[in-house]
Amino acid sequence: MPQHVPSTLRTAPPSAPQHPPALPPPPRRIVFLAHRDLDNPSAGGSELLVDKLADGLTRLGHQVTLLCGGPASFRDYRVVSAGGPYGHYLRARSAFTRQVGDCDLLVEVCNGMPYLAPLWHRGPTLCLVNHVHTDLWKMRFGGPLAPAARIGRRLEHWALTGAQQRNLLVAVSSSTAHALRAIGVERDRIRVVHNGVEEPGPRAERSAEPLFVAVGRLVEYKRIDLLLRLWERVRPVTGGRLVIVGDGPERERLERLAGPGVEFTGYVTEAEKHRLLCAAWLLLHPSAVEGWGLVVTEAAARETPSVAFDVPGLKDSVVDGETGILARGESSFAAAWCALTLSGRQRELMGKAARERAAQFRWDRTVRQFRAVAAEAVKGWAP
Repeated sequence: MPQHVPSTLRTAPPSAPQHPPALPPPPRRIVFLAHRDLDNPSAGGSELLVDKLADGLTRLGHQVTLLCGGPASFRDYRVVSAGGPYGHYLRARSAFTRQVGDCDLLVEVCNGMPYLAPLWHRGPTLCLVNHVHTDLWKMRFGGPLAPAARIGRRLEHWALTGAQQRNLLVAVSSSTAHALRAIGVERDRIRVVHNGVEEPGPRAERSAEPLFVAVGRLVEYKRIDLLLRLWERVRPVTGGRLVIVGDGPERERLERLAGPGVEFTGYVTEAEKHRLLCAAWLLLHPSAVEGWGLVVTEAAARETPSVAFDVPGLKDSVVDGETGILARGESSFAAAWCALTLSGRQRELMGKAARERAAQFRWDRTVRQFRAVAAEAVKGWAP
């Protein structure tokens, strides 16, 4: 009798060749729904990421619109203001209907306060998450505003787990993906797409004297006040200058706390930021949490290692002991700061390793990865 062949081992006849499934076409008309445009005075890493994605997708032939709060600037892609910095959350739906009309994919950028786009947009929606604000709500709204913090936290969590329950979510780091899983988002709905960095161009000169740079918006969770306190312990050992780049609601208070050797520059041009990151001996990043920590990669591309805390986002962008040091507490942060300042050889080795790692992250790669997820989101959507 003929031997039975299990169905799992049978092969197709020669007349029926196997072909890999065709990749779904990426959506042509893409709308980003976000809090700010890049030219907004309060813009940061999230706005830069959206701009790079929108610009890159436009160059690939997509029709891209950014619907945001606050002022709308002219770009190669369309930018539409939905209202003021907070009122636009309530007007997003009507602004989309009136000024956009329709699209193949709506990308909701979730940075704390949600737009709840899946509840009113009848089409494919993708959620882009920089970081989950779980512990930041009470930092931002403390004391008598604690009830607002609890409401904001619950709303954000429900938006990511409930309103987005049928959609894919793009996390910018493994830390953000872990935070999404921790609040109940299924693993198979999360895709990780890292931030990129520009090729920095010719290096500027390294400072002859110790120069330490911190870059970011001056808000509570960036913890520049902690950096200023640590500077008083570090400065007698290292000497040099501490330069704080950026602006924000905390600036006036921070300037009052600053001791000798501290300079606040406010916002600077890209050329000046490049010069400072090249000149710096170390990038200092005392933030309590980040999505990725884009400035870490920008500094790394200039061979400048970082000292940061071992917190979500920064533990993704800094390879501890190779491209910088991740501190577990205030004393270890100050110790790492001093040790790297006093060891030029170690700084040099870490700087070269940082540059090599930064070369793995480029914006064109980020755009291609995001484009693939966008195509997947459209393919998997069902009305």
